[in-house]
Amino acid sequence: MTRFRPIIRRILGYAILMVGCWTTTPLLAEEGMLGDTLSGLLDYARQHNPDYQAMYHESLAAEARAAGAGALADPKFRVEWRDITRFGEQSPTLDPSRVGSTRYLLMQDLPWFGKRDLQQQVAAAEASGAESQVTSAWVDLVARLRSLQIERYFGQQNRQLLQQTVDLMRQLEQTVRSRYAAGLTMQQDVIRVQMEQTSLRSEQLAFETEQHHLDHRLNALLGRPANAVLAPAQPLPPLPDDDRLQLDQLEQRLRQRNPQWLLSSSRVLGAEKNRDLTYRNRYPDVTVGLSPIQYRNAVREWEVMAEINIPLQQQARRAREREAHEMLAVAQQRQEATANQLLAQLATTLTDIGTARRNEQLIRTTLLPQTQINHQSALSGYQAGRVDFTTLLESQRQLRQVQQNHIKAQSAVQMALAELTQLLGEEP
Repeated sequence: MTRFRPIIRRILGYAILMVGCWTTTPLLAEEGMLGDTLSGLLDYARQHNPDYQAMYHESLAAEARAAGAGALADPKFRVEWRDITRFGEQSPTLDPSRVGSTRYLLMQDLPWFGKRDLQQQVAAAEASGAESQVTSAWVDLVARLRSLQIERYFGQQNRQLLQQTVDLMRQLEQTVRSRYAAGLTMQQDVIRVQMEQTSLRSEQLAFETEQHHLDHRLNALLGRPANAVLAPAQPLPPLPDDDRLQLDQLEQRLRQRNPQWLLSSSRVLGAEKNRDLTYRNRYPDVTVGLSPIQYRNAVREWEVMAEINIPLQQQARRAREREAHEMLAVAQQRQEATANQLLAQLATTLTDIGTARRNEQLIRTTLLPQTQINHQSALSGYQAGRVDFTTLLESQRQLRQVQQNHIKAQSAVQMALAELTQLLGEEP
């Protein structure tokens, strides 16, 4: 049995290693897959972006303050030792059974009717504003993540287009070499096609560098190391139909969801409640108290007290009322300015979306087919000896330029749609 122990230990070691690989492989796969879809990026950023998490906890703190606003102040307790020397007959003492008398006083401050409710409403408006700021930070983060994902996806499309162009140029080089070997063209054409390939490889390096920069920026928003691996971006969702991009419908959605509008509304509400609270300060607050008085070892007297503050300082009170009234006017005017700005941005964004969609359609349905036909004609003419190499090379460059412009047009549509989503305060 002893001689089999090394074999058994080796088998157990292999089993443990296999179990470890089986448990860690899904985690590595899941980590590596981050970045393929926008929804996965949003889920990760919600938990790991430090700026958003900081604002989220600030909103929780504001909610906690609102929960305690309007509560009664803590009661006060007072003890008075009277005649601690008993007319000079003894040394000073604080023993209640040996002093002349001991007075205990329990007091509670009571605000005027309605003040506590208004204090709670002011705090609730501030908490709502803090929540709107969190929503605004999240919508901004979503927009930045979406923009980076759009740039990554269309960057990938540009790289694929560039690689296709490199492959075509290699095929063209073979054609040029064959014609040069047959004495049908000059050596200069071979050199020029090689120079064109070198220029394309230089562009490939630039695209790869830009793609790395995008990944670094995306990882920074996700709270990950800059060099963390990201999966290639998957195709973007289709664009919405035109009937869903009506201005009147979008205006209503903007007023319901846009965080800047909600924040301005919260500030107006808070200013209104603060003004009402300031006016309510015209009425006095009340303090009530109950006081038992101890003689020796027994309580023999009871007192009840009431105290009010008299609001006689009219100049200071009226100044605070004017201040509250002006702050309400400030909040209302800023709300109107915010509404005008947001509605103007909405109309501009809708115009940008329409223009970008028409431009993309024009390139896709007209310019791109025309350029492809022109390039195919130039290639056939060059192979037949009817077109020189300069014309062929120029047609190839025009085709690649149009294809790149088509990718830019698609990206512009997606970027404009991302801006619209940000204005509406909605997630894609």
